[in-house]
Amino acid sequence: MMTKKVLLKDIAKKAGVSTALVSYVLNGLEKEKRVGRDVVEKINKIAKELNYQPNQIARSLRSGKTKTIGLIIADISNPFSGQIARFIEGEAARLGYTVIIGSTDENSTKFSSLIDSMLYRQVDGLIMAPAEGSSQKIKKLVKEQVPFVFIDRYFPGISANHVVLDNYEATYNAVNYLIAHGRKNICLIIYKTLAVHMQQRILGYKHAMKDNGLEDNIIVKEIPRRSYFQVKADTEKNMDELFADKKMDALLFAANALSISGLYAIRKHKIKVPDELAVIGFDGHEVFDFFEPPIAYIKQPLEEMGTEAVRILVEQIKGVKKTVHTEVKHQFISRESGG
Repeated sequence: MMTKKVLLKDIAKKAGVSTALVSYVLNGLEKEKRVGRDVVEKINKIAKELNYQPNQIARSLRSGKTKTIGLIIADISNPFSGQIARFIEGEAARLGYTVIIGSTDENSTKFSSLIDSMLYRQVDGLIMAPAEGSSQKIKKLVKEQVPFVFIDRYFPGISANHVVLDNYEATYNAVNYLIAHGRKNICLIIYKTLAVHMQQRILGYKHAMKDNGLEDNIIVKEIPRRSYFQVKADTEKNMDELFADKKMDALLFAANALSISGLYAIRKHKIKVPDELAVIGFDGHEVFDFFEPPIAYIKQPLEEMGTEAVRILVEQIKGVKKTVHTEVKHQFISRESGG
């Protein structure tokens, strides 16, 4: 037997108030209509008891809002993307929003198609890690006044909200840590890309080497930025070449997938960490915990990044015009592998 749908008038009858008053409260207009706190709490309590489910289609037609957010990330199979998506979903749900997720695989054409698809579905705003080469599409969003927030990376020439890591400081400090532990031939493993966050990580590495008089020892190995699973093969191939040189005494990985793939290569070559090679990874992963010895790494505060991006976007959806540039601080997790 189908359960009877609970209507506003049912809540109003039980609360002893008008249907209009119930509508004000359940549509978030209690402050505007000056409804007392006790009445608001009473109506919300009864609505919960009766398991009231609002008609989202009717609500969106009235408000012009669908209470949905589009999230565009690089690759959902990458642990970094998957974890940050969970935090974004959680914060969005807490604020009454549903999240639609899409992966670009770092492809600008796919990125553009995902934006079009999400706007067609009338999302209220977007949180996105933009693909390289997609700046013109972003400029169009700015012109059309679509609410959006960059996460993880951004375009320096476009004035827009973003939430990113202190990428320069992260690698700069990691290199200084390795040097303080006696390492001089430090190789940076990073994606081959012009994306600003990776370029900042390269700068942090290079400046730290130069500041310590080791500019002649700079070694940067760039890995093609492809899917999470393709990265493993590319990283192992490049590291085979590095290990043949036998010059390095430390490795600094600039991304999560590179770190994990690199550890497999280190194990394959039976290299002793940290006796023969010091290692610092990027982002946390259970592989780092189970490796012997456990891997030191640069930790990104993913929960803070995700929740802050949602908060900024929701404010923008509500009409706040302020542009916010948030740079969250990394945390260095010191472990035996970095010694």
